[in-house]
Amino acid sequence: QVQLVESGGGLVQPGGSLRLSCAASGSSFSRYTMGWYRRAPGKQRELVAGITSGGSTNYADSVKGRFTISRDNAKNTVYLQMNSLKPEDTAVFYCNAFRRLPGIDDDYWGQGTQVTVSS
Repeated sequence: QVQLVESGGGLVQPGGSLRLSCAASGSSFSRYTMGWYRRAPGKQRELVAGITSGGSTNYADSVKGRFTISRDNAKNTVYLQMNSLKPEDTAVFYCNAFRRLPGIDDDYWGQGTQVTVSS
């Protein structure tokens, strides 16, 4: 079992920056693919960025060049550095831990943290 706790959300002006953190409890954190998702008002949840156990990353087109995902396995934490924020980035951001292998089907979610980009 893995528990995920996000932090770092808040209100920021357009063009500003925020860094989200997701702290994971439990063992085997380094074996999980970690992801940040978001759900904007009236929209479906979407993948923002992901990082595999090996460190490979992927990003939604809308955040490429502005957001950076990283992980610190020693601290069981994944981060999302968000720069040049836009009003359309306003959403609840969720952390996800995923691992699927023969006999293993793990999919854990945090409670979410609100990010509001507004002047």
